Amino acid sequence: MTAFALAEAFLDTSHAVGELALCHVRLQDDARYPWLVLIPHAPAAREIEDLHPLNRARLADEIVLAGQAVRAIGKALGLAVDKLNVGALGNVTSQLHVHVVGRRQGDPAWPGPVWGQGQAVPLSAGQLAAAIAAAKGALGL
Repeated sequence: MTAFALAEAFLDTSHAVGELALCHVRLQDDARYPWLVLIPHAPAAREIEDLHPLNRARLADEIVLAGQAVRAIGKALGLAVDKLNVGALGNVTSQLHVHVVGRRQGDPAWPGPVWGQGQAVPLSAGQLAAAIAAAKGALGL
């Protein structure tokens, strides 16, 4: 059995928030959007279909919980969330992961996708602390 390890790309672009029953949770380092990434503890998984059916259901529940956390992050950062975008792309980093992104009318990529739109704006130390605290509170961590 292969041990769970994060793809290096996650370490370079996000910050650890904590652990849910199925997923490791990370805050994307981009002050333009409230944004969490869920990475299931399933080392060989590349697609949602690779998860056991019970874990697929758990992933759906954790996505909903992450949506609540993204809204809390948005509130903490003064970035109202009008719409949640959820995606499991994996075209660049194949390790199974799900993005939960808070979107608002007039954000830098609205209404298009956030991927490939401009350069990420790193969170300041204060923004990072506030976002992680908000996420942990909403996630019950």
